[in-house]
Amino acid sequence: MRIADLQIPQFVLEAFEVETSVKRPKMMVACTQPCPVAAVSASQRVAEEMNVIVGEEVGYSICFEDNISDKTVLKYLTDGMLLREAMAKPLLEMYRVIIIDEAHERTLATSVLFGYLKLVLGMRPDLKLVVMSATVEAKLQDYFDGAPLMKIYCVQHPVDIFYTMKPESDFLGATIRSVVEIHQREEPGDILAFLTRQEEIEEACHRISEEIGKLGNKVGPVEIVYLHSTLPPDMQQKIFEPAPPPLVEDGPPGRKIVVSTITAETSLSIDRIAYVIDPGVVEQKFYDSRVGVEFLMVSPVSRDRADMRASLAGRTVPGKCFRLYTERSYNQDRHGQTDPEILRSNLGSIVLILKKLEVPDLRHFMNLPAEEALTRALKELSDLGALDDKGNLTELGNMMSKFPLDPQMAKMLVVSPGFNCSNEILSICAMLSAKFLFLVPNCFREGFDKVKARFVDTDGDYLTLLNVYNEFKRNS
Repeated sequence: MRIADLQIPQFVLEAFEVETSVKRPKMMVACTQPCPVAAVSASQRVAEEMNVIVGEEVGYSICFEDNISDKTVLKYLTDGMLLREAMAKPLLEMYRVIIIDEAHERTLATSVLFGYLKLVLGMRPDLKLVVMSATVEAKLQDYFDGAPLMKIYCVQHPVDIFYTMKPESDFLGATIRSVVEIHQREEPGDILAFLTRQEEIEEACHRISEEIGKLGNKVGPVEIVYLHSTLPPDMQQKIFEPAPPPLVEDGPPGRKIVVSTITAETSLSIDRIAYVIDPGVVEQKFYDSRVGVEFLMVSPVSRDRADMRASLAGRTVPGKCFRLYTERSYNQDRHGQTDPEILRSNLGSIVLILKKLEVPDLRHFMNLPAEEALTRALKELSDLGALDDKGNLTELGNMMSKFPLDPQMAKMLVVSPGFNCSNEILSICAMLSAKFLFLVPNCFREGFDKVKARFVDTDGDYLTLLNVYNEFKRNS
């Protein structure tokens, strides 16, 4: 998230009259973000700049949490939440302007919003749509009938990029070594290192702390913080704190070290980053439509994502980016752009939403998913009873569409009262919706499996999760 991304919604507020007359209800400006972390952070930063309180003139709306009021004129929300709002009010008449931020991320919900909002614009001439992207895509501009293109040039300090001489097989170990070497040898400035998942990040933070601790007074103090999408807001704020001061006067300077998933690429703006370590990999979701299975896989970052990571080192000071792969790999082994999520996802939930919105199909959308994936999604919904023989939404499907869950979980929840197990199914659905259930400090990792085994149910993972939840309630 760049400074311009925070200021443009404020410019829009000034340019458009959102406080309307008594004859017409108040209309707002909506600004979508690809994840909850970004929506909350952006609302806080903008509220601070506007000298207002979050939840009043500026607010946010994310899954299971709203912080808005009757005073709200600028609302940050996830792209998925805007889709949910469209299900209740298809023309989104509460908004005067809709801003799609971080469009280059091309999340599943953003891709669907492009198609849906294009339809809404045809029915609402008063609605304005602003699409903000870090990359210029002619295809996107053409899709919106040659909409005007405005380029904003932000101040970017020079960034020196360094490659390895040969490929790194252990990117976790290489990242840790790079952090320690930078702290020993480089000029003052904070470090941002990318890794793929929470477990890696926690291990890296632990090992970095150990290695730097061995150096004693030869180096300055460090504050090591980690960042991922499920981190609570109060812990996210640690990344904005300044680096620690030297231990002694004229001693080696302190440094802040941030170890993050892709959340730091676009969701948050971290000042004073001078060094970026890019291992060249990212964890992404893929979908095999032949067997109907979604899975996470670590794959090489695209060139545009690598460039975005490098740019983070030059936001406030001249910086350096250390790519833990070869220059040949950057030029020859990587895609130019990341494939939109709609091309590698299970489309069941999205098709259910589109049926609720009475959008006929995905065929007029900008990125057309594979016919096989679309056919499988329709069959899956039909098998669940959400669609009738003509492909229309059934009463059951209408109820399922109201839950922000996968279709299977939504049906499980809807029919659970008939089996007298609603409370249990609610708990299981909540547990399945949480990305990370276990907080395991490094000092307890060895005994974790033994403790976890106490909750295992031979009838399956769902009942295991229920056992964990019930034990949590007993101990709360």
